Amino acid sequence: MEIETVAIICIVVGLVLLIIEAISPGFFAIIPGAVLVIIGVLGYFVDDFFDSWLLIAAMAIVTLVVSIVTIKVYQLLAKPEPPTTTVTESLVGRTGIVTVKVEPGNIRGKIKIDNDVWSATSDAAINAGETATVLEGTGVHVKVELKG
Repeated sequence: MEIETVAIICIVVGLVLLIIEAISPGFFAIIPGAVLVIIGVLGYFVDDFFDSWLLIAAMAIVTLVVSIVTIKVYQLLAKPEPPTTTVTESLVGRTGIVTVKVEPGNIRGKIKIDNDVWSATSDAAINAGETATVLEGTGVHVKVELKG
């Protein structure tokens, strides 16, 4: 097989991998795709490139550079965000349905607010099925009162 043919195959396969990465990001084909394109271009224009030690050196250097650039670009595109959580303080004033009887000083009571169930306590007993309002929150527990 001629050297030009090998170079063109590297370029074509590399471009196909880059297209796959563009269509389906996260496939992790960008690094091998970019390396193949660059190696193919070098092999096409540099005489005896595929028959010398330059191939191995170029592959190592190009892989390292492309990997670092790709990682930096991905870090810029997808900045890490802190995980979103529901903080019990954000529940103050919200109402929910008591699912397990709430009693004073006992955190075994449960209240369902939207789709989340929280451990609850109260100054007065509240029966399951009644509506209660959140007064305060501490950790994963809320203090509620009967909605009046």
